[in-house]
Amino acid sequence: MLALHSGPAARNCSGATRRAALKVGFLGAAGLGLSDYLRAKASQPAAGSGEKSVILIWLDGGPSQLETFDPKPDAPAEFRGPFGVAKTRAPGVFVSELMPGLADRFDKLSVVRSLHHDNGDHFAAAHWMTTGRFGSTSVSQTQKYPSVGSYVSRVKGANRPGLPAYVGLPSAETVYLFPGYMGAAYLGAAYNPFDVDRDRKYLSAYDTTRVRSPKWLSNLAGTREAVENTAGKTSLLAQLDTARRDADRSGVMATMDQFQRQALDMVLGSEARAAFDLDREDPKTADRYGQTPWGRYTLMARRLVEAGVSFVTVDMPHWDDHSSLVKSHAPKVRMVDKVVSALLDDLSERGLLGKVLVVVMGEFGRTPKINDGQPGIPVPGRDHWGNAISALVAGGGVPGGVVVGRTNARAEHPVERALKPGALLATVYHHLGVDATETFKDHGGRPHPILDDPTPIRELV
Repeated sequence: MLALHSGPAARNCSGATRRAALKVGFLGAAGLGLSDYLRAKASQPAAGSGEKSVILIWLDGGPSQLETFDPKPDAPAEFRGPFGVAKTRAPGVFVSELMPGLADRFDKLSVVRSLHHDNGDHFAAAHWMTTGRFGSTSVSQTQKYPSVGSYVSRVKGANRPGLPAYVGLPSAETVYLFPGYMGAAYLGAAYNPFDVDRDRKYLSAYDTTRVRSPKWLSNLAGTREAVENTAGKTSLLAQLDTARRDADRSGVMATMDQFQRQALDMVLGSEARAAFDLDREDPKTADRYGQTPWGRYTLMARRLVEAGVSFVTVDMPHWDDHSSLVKSHAPKVRMVDKVVSALLDDLSERGLLGKVLVVVMGEFGRTPKINDGQPGIPVPGRDHWGNAISALVAGGGVPGGVVVGRTNARAEHPVERALKPGALLATVYHHLGVDATETFKDHGGRPHPILDDPTPIRELV
């Protein structure tokens, strides 16, 4: 795993802070280590082997299918809910009235309405959606299988040199766990997401935090100056000598210099710094996304895939609204509508929509029948429901205006094209050219294919 630290730390005699440096793997000299990450990357395909990428917008907590992509206007009120519908550009297709922007852009996106795993456990559901397999549960929360982003990092790598393959904005997480089921499991920490900001994580839709370029960008400017002057070089080399001695004992001395150089190039290089630097963005473009954390990080995701990152996840949390359907759930749906609409327009105008696959999903849907609220909180809401899950898929060559599958009249379960989460992930791998039949060994030495069933959703390929 890569981690950049920007908190307070003592300076060394040359003026460079250890926390402003890259932390990679298990050796820590000067904060610059010979890492599992860089050693593992030496066996990956060369960067530039494919320009396609993915932006996964993760709605942690579980959004309601009825208040997003599968409204049921003819159902009884206790199922239908308090909101109407918006007519899309596809004949006879409606989405929630909370999503007018996506309704107007339905020719650029498709919706899968028939996903299901039939599990209401946050942990089991999140693991299933992000890995394609049942594994972890609330009783045994440890991640069992690698995430889709980690497999992409392992098999595909970054699209261009000098950039990480897999990035979490602000930090990749599921169910309050970091990286949770977005992690690499037995692939190794080298393929965990590169987290941009672990200090300001789990930001809500209308959080007033002003998301700017990561603090470590300005800190790294000072680090580069320190490394480039004579005193800095002397100090750094002295500390690297210690690391070299350790590396010599571990038998990897021959590649030490190469990996250290790659580490510096990746984090101090101009391509990576420019991609993460939101302050370089055209203010008019930034305004389309809005100034909320969800908007700003989605904008950063576009910058990253445009620069050459292969997989970016944007965390949009707090969807577990058992008692706040109107006051909490609805505002979040409106925010997703605004942000994803801006993203699709931006990618289209830049000629990137055909290369970038956008996926919007959470761990499950919500109960079709509205509850009466939790004790002491009388505002009605919806509970956990893994029997009917909706997801948005757009770009990456996916045809627009397609609705895959159908649920019954109350959005309780699929009645047409019932699909497990693995089918959606198989579609992601297909887009990226990743062979989902490739196998990797777990910690016990047992081989597992990326997916048990690598068949993508035919309507989307």
